[in-house]
Amino acid sequence: MYALLIAEDLDDIAIFSIVLQRAGLAVTTFREIGKGLENWVERPCDIILISLPQPSPDEQVRQVRLQAKVPLILVLNSLDEQLHCDLLKLGSDLVIAPPFSTKLLIAQVGVLIRRARSLPTFSLPTLSTANLTLEPTTRTLNVIDKPAQRLTHLEFRLLYTLMTNRGQVIPTETIVERVWGYTGQGDRDLVRGLISRLRNKVEVDPHKPEYILTISGIGYSFQEEAA
Repeated sequence: MYALLIAEDLDDIAIFSIVLQRAGLAVTTFREIGKGLENWVERPCDIILISLPQPSPDEQVRQVRLQAKVPLILVLNSLDEQLHCDLLKLGSDLVIAPPFSTKLLIAQVGVLIRRARSLPTFSLPTLSTANLTLEPTTRTLNVIDKPAQRLTHLEFRLLYTLMTNRGQVIPTETIVERVWGYTGQGDRDLVRGLISRLRNKVEVDPHKPEYILTISGIGYSFQEEAA
């Protein structure tokens, strides 16, 4: 198991590397979110800890949640109650600010990992249409006339949700709950970004989608066969 640590300050890198290692994780460190997430498909991690002054913390959460569903810890220089609530609603799992106990943080990391690992796994069936096949065991998408493509966890969860409800309109809020795993008002920017990435892999022309359709003001729908 390994952790992705994204931090700018060398002292933060040293401190949080020790915390994560004491929790039993190997640590990979980056100084930018984009760099840390760019190889996500090839090497997803088990937990992410971010300690960055920029961009804003809500933007940090959005960037991570476009790629990953793993536990997310944010470390901020200061934290008020409203910001804390907002960041939890956006999808953070733990938000802390100095002063904090490293001993307690090690224990909290352990709890997050145990909860993530204790989620039940199910044997999902392969889904197929006339031109698409989605293989859950490898998160592989096969589209006719395209090479096989590996999906990220979030891309897979989104496509699986759409394909198992083909022909139905799924509201944005429902997609957020099923794909990211938290409830509340749907973050339309997150969903739009993930839909765009998925269309690049599914559609012949992503700008003229035939499978993943936008239902204006409501959500999205998967069409059984392209026109």
